[in-house]
Amino acid sequence: MAQGSALRSNAVGLGGAVIMSAALMGPAVSVYFNPQVVAASAGAAMPLVFVIALVVMLVVASSIMAMAKAFPSAGSFYTYVSRGIGPRTGFVTGGLMFIAYALLVPAELALIGVYTQDVLAGYGIQVHWTIISAIFTVLMVVLSLRGISGSLRTAAILFCIEVGVIVLLSAIVLMQGGAAGLTLEPFSPAESPNGISGLALGMTFGILSFVGFEAATTLGEEVREPRRNVPRGILYSLLLVGAIYIFCTYAEMIGFGVSGLDSLVGNAAPFNELARTYAPWLDLLIGLAGISSIFAVTMNANNGVVRIIFAMGREGMLPSSLGRIHPVHRTPTTAIWLQAIVAVVFTFGVGLLAGPFNAYVYLGSILTLAIIPVYILTNIACMRHFAREGRAERNVWRHAVLPVLGIVLLGIPIYGQVYPVPAEPLRYFPYIVLAFIAAMAVIAVVFGRRRPEVLARAGAVLAGGESEVGGDEDASSEASSNAGAGATEQADAGTR
Repeated sequence: MAQGSALRSNAVGLGGAVIMSAALMGPAVSVYFNPQVVAASAGAAMPLVFVIALVVMLVVASSIMAMAKAFPSAGSFYTYVSRGIGPRTGFVTGGLMFIAYALLVPAELALIGVYTQDVLAGYGIQVHWTIISAIFTVLMVVLSLRGISGSLRTAAILFCIEVGVIVLLSAIVLMQGGAAGLTLEPFSPAESPNGISGLALGMTFGILSFVGFEAATTLGEEVREPRRNVPRGILYSLLLVGAIYIFCTYAEMIGFGVSGLDSLVGNAAPFNELARTYAPWLDLLIGLAGISSIFAVTMNANNGVVRIIFAMGREGMLPSSLGRIHPVHRTPTTAIWLQAIVAVVFTFGVGLLAGPFNAYVYLGSILTLAIIPVYILTNIACMRHFAREGRAERNVWRHAVLPVLGIVLLGIPIYGQVYPVPAEPLRYFPYIVLAFIAAMAVIAVVFGRRRPEVLARAGAVLAGGESEVGGDEDASSEASSNAGAGATEQADAGTR
């Protein structure tokens, strides 16, 4: 791989991989803004949803860690699925990853605008959310252009601040006994007024809280010892943040009390309310922790999506200009500017039309529905790869049983999104994602017929400058480009 198209290798270690994933999950963002949405459908069983979501993510993570070890690359899931299933499916996966991460950035930028506006208003300072969002957008782009190391150092500092504050407040709430004493009722399915359907619908935002646990995979070409550190970064960040979620959401439910469910559901900033009730001296710190957490999520989501765009541009799946690297900072400059444009359009477009908090809810729902198929496809890719090219390393439990279980468990939030039919506009979001998948599949088929030699390179570039043609299906596509039109048609029929 030419130096001009290479990211800076060995730029971060295991700690950086953990921070990339943990900060992107955004513990403070999730415990500030997701529990009330989950509680609206799952009731007082809201903390149970986070327990279930953690279990689901740990199962799903098994396949992702296995593929990250086999194929370390900035392309992340795009590379894994291209290598495990085929380049066309990898192309669709890259598109879904773009939707998931690209929408997460404007969702967070809209949220940081309105939340900071409210925090400042509490101290008599009036600044419109659009101005605040614009300032953080500029800061995000500048840090991304400067390099991954600086971004991760900033994210690490912000992560430590937010975790320290939310864990401290949660401990204070529990030590004071909450609104009506400690109870295990929040972990009982019986507390869901809508039964299993309520838990399933709540899982959409339970999983949204964990979206980003896989972010370390996009550092496959920049982290030291990627085959070792990327999988460990994923696992450690999941366990760490999962424990924080369970502890803090339980404290949140106890703080409002099971009988105070309506107050939780109707509160736009419940953690701030807990601070004012149980530790008024923490109110300002809670606000600052929320702002820092949202920005850490924004920054790491941006770092992740631009590396996926870069990988697809480098391999010809997208315009080659997106695979350009800054000669000094070794950052994917063109991809960063493209994502900045997308972020601005959706942040201010959806935010001004639907309101900034609704922008977070709506975009968050869509991106979660987009990332779930990516997780499912990666589980399938894991099974196929270790049943074929990776058979020598195959473990039936890790490479067959857990992937199947992961696929089944990921059906829970999908079920919750379609039955019973959610309120508008949430009811339309699954079909928007399905339409996008169909459109990407058609483009992939056309792309494969017109440029099979490009399709053959999908997922070929790995860490350390390795470049190898993928599995059987990739080889078929490459052969098709050398054997003429008739062979092309034959390869097309067998390439997924």
